[in-house]
Amino acid sequence: MKHEDLTHKIIGCAMEVYKHLGNGFQEVVYQRALSIELNLNSINHEREKEMPLQYKGFDIGTRRVDFFVQEKIMVEIKAIINLEDVHLAQAMNYLEAYKMEIGLLLNFGAKSLQFKRVHNNKVLNLNQKSSNQDHQSNQGSDK
Repeated sequence: MKHEDLTHKIIGCAMEVYKHLGNGFQEVVYQRALSIELNLNSINHEREKEMPLQYKGFDIGTRRVDFFVQEKIMVEIKAIINLEDVHLAQAMNYLEAYKMEIGLLLNFGAKSLQFKRVHNNKVLNLNQKSSNQDHQSNQGSDK
């Protein structure tokens, strides 16, 4: 799985935050605590990164991503009783809009920390095809 080590570290940081705070706070409290925990673990990140949204090449506004980790992984935080399909769909839409491969959806509002890895199959498939083509090109040049 792509960026598996990094997603494990982020989830570990989220578990540490949950261990200390439990559930019941607003999303922003968990966001601040997770930023501190990521810093304590030397994980480079941007909090509330504003990113442009486009439609057919036209700017249609911006969206703030809760965390953009090491310019590779988008992290969305919730503080609700239970994650629902709409939250997963939202995270997947953000991945597609920003052409990112991997994201995490974290929920601090449940009786235990909930987390889901979110994959943008469109980008993963494109990168895989590109990698396969590069590999085939390299094989052809070796002959």
